[in-house]
Amino acid sequence: MKNIQQADIADKNILVRVDFNVNLREGDVRQKYKMESAQETIQYLLNQGARTISLLSHLGRPEGKYSGNDSLAHIADDIRRILCVEVFFVGESVGDRVKNAIVHAEKGSIFLLENVRFHKEEEKNDDTFSQVLAEPFDIFVNDAFSVCHRAHSSTVGITKHIPSYAGLYLQKEIEVLSRICSGVESPSVAIVGGSKIETKLPLIQVFSKNFDVVLVGGRVANEALDNKVDLPVNVILPVDFEGDRFDIGEKTRENFIAEIQKAQTIVWNGPLGMFEDPRYSQGTFEIARAIGKSSAFSIIGGGESIEVLEDMSLLRTISFISTGGGAMLEYVTGNRMPGLEALEK
Repeated sequence: MKNIQQADIADKNILVRVDFNVNLREGDVRQKYKMESAQETIQYLLNQGARTISLLSHLGRPEGKYSGNDSLAHIADDIRRILCVEVFFVGESVGDRVKNAIVHAEKGSIFLLENVRFHKEEEKNDDTFSQVLAEPFDIFVNDAFSVCHRAHSSTVGITKHIPSYAGLYLQKEIEVLSRICSGVESPSVAIVGGSKIETKLPLIQVFSKNFDVVLVGGRVANEALDNKVDLPVNVILPVDFEGDRFDIGEKTRENFIAEIQKAQTIVWNGPLGMFEDPRYSQGTFEIARAIGKSSAFSIIGGGESIEVLEDMSLLRTISFISTGGGAMLEYVTGNRMPGLEALEK
């Protein structure tokens, strides 16, 4: 890929695609790691003398029209606090308001643009919209791995109109996830949970080839048992449950934790039960604690798994946080990633 280290940044107006699609719980921002992941790229651009930096993201599912609940204005203060920089909110993502803000800006100004998915053309990868999106800028930087499996204007279309590069965190995502696909240090453990076996089964198959053990929980495990899915011998399913199979049972937790304690490499994607209900959260929480205590190289992907670690104040114990849930699944299982292909040399 073309990386920002290859770009001439000085005095350029730069658009950075980030993923600030965070959850809001009673006004409090969850998934702060998404904002933190953009910090290194922003600081690099400032250090290289960027004239302006504009941050572009989506939030929620506004379906191509304005929704006050999905305005990025709600999280502007959180972005300022987490990134430790002054950020000016612009109430549009394209058009004259964006152009005027950039033209009249002082050097080093950082703008937060409005939700790009307020425009229906974004998800259609409309070329005219892509051109208008690119118009005020000299350079585009994609630092949002989590949306790179989508062929949208802000991931693919814009790259046809201005020089485009991969940001620093996007580069790290590819480097770390490539390790999962090409071989990891043993003993190695992959943990797969969640709710849909049709999306997770390909992941289980990949992990079974590259990891010593694959531990499976959640509804994925239930469906595998019910449907008598033929799985590789190193895939371990639960042997007992809590409630009506809403959580893994005590013996299963002991088995899973024993494997985690031996591991030198751990990857985890998806909760192991209906953790939102305190009655069925023990399995997911105990696995999270075991990973947090481990000295293994650990990779966590998927919003729910990461929220668990965030709630338990364990994020700092994890070696690498992947911002991608669906994107991580697509990349690891070898499917097309249009946002990455658009950045190829």
